Amino acid sequence: MIQATTLQFLKELKENNHKEWFDSNRKAYESAKKDFIDFTESLIQGLGKFDTSIAEANLEAKNCISRLNRDVRFSKDKSPYKTNFFAMINRGGKKSNHACYYVQIQPENVFVGGGVYMPMPPDLQKFRQEIDYNFDEWKAIITKDSFQKQFPKGVESSETLSRPPKGYEENNPAIEYLKMKGFYTWKPFSDAEIQSQDAVKGILESFETVMPMIDFLNRGL
Repeated sequence: MIQATTLQFLKELKENNHKEWFDSNRKAYESAKKDFIDFTESLIQGLGKFDTSIAEANLEAKNCISRLNRDVRFSKDKSPYKTNFFAMINRGGKKSNHACYYVQIQPENVFVGGGVYMPMPPDLQKFRQEIDYNFDEWKAIITKDSFQKQFPKGVESSETLSRPPKGYEENNPAIEYLKMKGFYTWKPFSDAEIQSQDAVKGILESFETVMPMIDFLNRGL
């Protein structure tokens, strides 16, 4: 479970997103960060019970968690800090190109899921090829009742091509997915749910449901 004080810190950070406030509230930050690290460690340990790639990776939570500092060099928004905690869990940690399990903790915007968000072009090509070659298997995974129950919106992408990618025809049975530039799925959790004793259990149920999709994508790399 995530502590109420962690959500409160993130809420106040959003309202006071500047270095002076952050420096004066560093103890609250350190406490919130430790809470999220412990929470992520619980998820890693739970994942290892049914995903052997995680069990064998000897992951540490700190290698899966994104930094709170924002890179503002090329952004119009110069706010120095992110207002959420985010973890990407896979065999290589946050810097890996593999599909991953993920969780975001942000007041009124908590969600969990799995997949790849914006893969690099060479990896995207491999993911598309895997879907094209094994579309019946892909379709069976994402249309399974348990998958659709956990993730009613199905597989999504941050961007979708208007025309087929090079090498594919419009009449390809998998064209809906081949046009995607990412393959991920997610579900929201309420602030109350993420603070409950059953939070880790609920997230792990979602992770176990999305695991076949993650394994399918990673097989293509």
